[in-house]
Amino acid sequence: MLSRSKRIFLALSVILPFLFYCLYYYGHMLKNAPYKFVEFDSMSIQYGDRDSLLNKYDSKTGNYQYLNNRDSLVKIHLHLNEKDLLYLHRKAADLGFWDFPADETGDSIKTGPKPVRYIIEFKYKRKSKKVVFDANFVGDQRLIDANQGLIKEILQVISTEEQNEKK
Repeated sequence: MLSRSKRIFLALSVILPFLFYCLYYYGHMLKNAPYKFVEFDSMSIQYGDRDSLLNKYDSKTGNYQYLNNRDSLVKIHLHLNEKDLLYLHRKAADLGFWDFPADETGDSIKTGPKPVRYIIEFKYKRKSKKVVFDANFVGDQRLIDANQGLIKEILQVISTEEQNEKK
């Protein structure tokens, strides 16, 4: 066999099938990605003591309630615009929210002050992702930092929108 014939045979039998497989595999992965903003439905967050999650926001209904610094419950109607929701969707994707475990609860047997519990949920047409995170969760520090970063971003966007509506 000539050298050129060997190269052609190698390309047809190894490299070409590998390229077709890659296109097929990654094409399906991208096409069936479960968390696309086009399919975004709503986002909600709840936080507070484990017994009573009094602080709540739901982007679908726009209902927002929180305890202010005088321990009185404030209820307002607050809608986030599409730009803010897209920002939160992308921030969740950047921090790896879709790969977080669903249960990140801490030890409830320890005495002392009750840790804050956060329930974050992103809902899409075909799928949803819900994460329960306790402030005293013991695990990988990168996971804890990612959770805290996402919570901080969500609360900051909500706070900014609330300030904009007051003006």
